Amino acid sequence: MDENQDRHLVNADVVGGADSAFGEARPTEIFSRHRRGQDAIEIRPYDFRRPERISKDQMRALQTLHDAFARNFGASLSGFLRTIIEVNVDQAEQMTYSEFLGSLANPTCFSLISGEPLEGQFCLEISPLIIYPIIDRLMGGNTRDLFVPQRPMTMIEMRLVRRILERGMHALVEAWGSIGKFDFQLGEMESNPQLVQIVPPNEVVVVIGFEVRMGERTGTMKLCLPYNVIEPVIEDLNAQNWFVTGRRDEQAARRAVIEQGLSEAPLELEVVLAESSITFDELQSLRVGDLITTPKPAKEPVVVSVGGSPKFDALLGTFRGNRAVRISERHGESATDQTSGNLDSTLQGGVEPQDSSPGAAQGGVVDASG
Repeated sequence: MDENQDRHLVNADVVGGADSAFGEARPTEIFSRHRRGQDAIEIRPYDFRRPERISKDQMRALQTLHDAFARNFGASLSGFLRTIIEVNVDQAEQMTYSEFLGSLANPTCFSLISGEPLEGQFCLEISPLIIYPIIDRLMGGNTRDLFVPQRPMTMIEMRLVRRILERGMHALVEAWGSIGKFDFQLGEMESNPQLVQIVPPNEVVVVIGFEVRMGERTGTMKLCLPYNVIEPVIEDLNAQNWFVTGRRDEQAARRAVIEQGLSEAPLELEVVLAESSITFDELQSLRVGDLITTPKPAKEPVVVSVGGSPKFDALLGTFRGNRAVRISERHGESATDQTSGNLDSTLQGGVEPQDSSPGAAQGGVVDASG
């Protein structure tokens, strides 16, 4: 022990002895020049019964991962319910399973989720404040004057909710696809969360809180991830290339959602047989059975428009007793630009040519009687 250490110990004994001499029971304090300016340090209590087993970087990675899940799930619900649904991550924190159950309402919508090859189950809870408006929307209501009942869900309501949550499973598979290949399946559903014990009460869980908004209705959704279930893949969240892969997969998932939504959008298809012009007096004098002549030959291709825009040229004919058109080429392209097999890859089905009278071969005729 050197002289400097002896001097510090002597000074400490003097300070302690002086406090005792004046009758003040103060703890002995040792001051050092290396600890100056440390008064602003925030001191937090550490609870050994509730250790933080997941680092802050891993928590941020989990939150980023479920941001993608929230966007995909919201887009899927918006297309399914034909209304705007917003799902956003509200919080991500660690707690014990007993604390998670204590924060839930009773009754509520409580579901179990299995994810092969992970061993164990997740929990998904949706507040009645938003699940009943969604059910009302499925049943054709407007959710404006909806009264949220304080009762367990019926069997019919559970089947409707299962259809909604199954879409969430697809979004969860896409979000977790940046870590590995998982098969998330919806399991049992319960109204009383206190009856479900998937892990011991003191087990650490990660709770991802979401805010679900539909019009003027807002509710919460909580996803519970037990640590012992996600422990085999928790180290994968530390990889630096996970965020790059996550962004790339997120863009691909967003593109797939947009393409799926566009593929289900209805479009108006119309076929323009011929065009002609008449005067207003001729229009007023038209009667049922009158014929309108056009300069267009009957065998000339007609124009097929999609959403008001000309897209294809087609041949007029019949198919199984109904009037039909057969796509021949894209509108505006010449016949020399088309390959020999292009006609067979457009519209199959043997459209028979439309019979025409000798007089109609030189000019098209539109029957005003329909």
